[in-house]
Amino acid sequence: MARYLGPKVKLSRRVGVPIADIPKHTAKRQLTSPGMHGFRGRRMKDYGIRLNEKQKLRHHYHVLEAQFRRYVAEAARRKGNTGEVLLQLLEQRLDNVIRRAGFVRTIWAARQMVSHGHVVLNSIKTDRPSCAVKAGDTITLRPGIHKLARENMESMAGHIVPSWMEVNPSELHVKILSMPTADQVPFDVNTNLIVEFYR
Repeated sequence: MARYLGPKVKLSRRVGVPIADIPKHTAKRQLTSPGMHGFRGRRMKDYGIRLNEKQKLRHHYHVLEAQFRRYVAEAARRKGNTGEVLLQLLEQRLDNVIRRAGFVRTIWAARQMVSHGHVVLNSIKTDRPSCAVKAGDTITLRPGIHKLARENMESMAGHIVPSWMEVNPSELHVKILSMPTADQVPFDVNTNLIVEFYR
């Protein structure tokens, strides 16, 4: 099985940035290199730097390598800056929209919520986390998951909802107002290095 099932914090430590916005990942000691004393290796070569940027984005959106490669190929086919289009494609994923709306704390919880059939997209139950949303789409949650979603929203009191979506907390309803842009992604990554990695 290709899906990574090990400790998620290890991924944050490996790439050197928190891939999830929760205390376990953002703690200062977790951003040191893996190992008892932290690995003090040589400076990374150009290939290693580009690989690390690619892994940051992959882990942040929780996609496999083959799937990520397809996103890069699709971004290269479309008009515009390939790096910005890539970020837009990844932000449009249904599991990411659920996370950005504040219904869950992590991408892994969002993926589970979608795959277990708790999410309704345009009045149709959807269980594909990779499903891409469009401007004008509406997303609601099925009644069985309302209590958990409300508890999650209360625990994330300072969560900021992106401007490209509108969230109604009382009805647990999301409306996509427009397509996200690269500057609206709350994750610092150099997409130019990722595009260079695949050339």
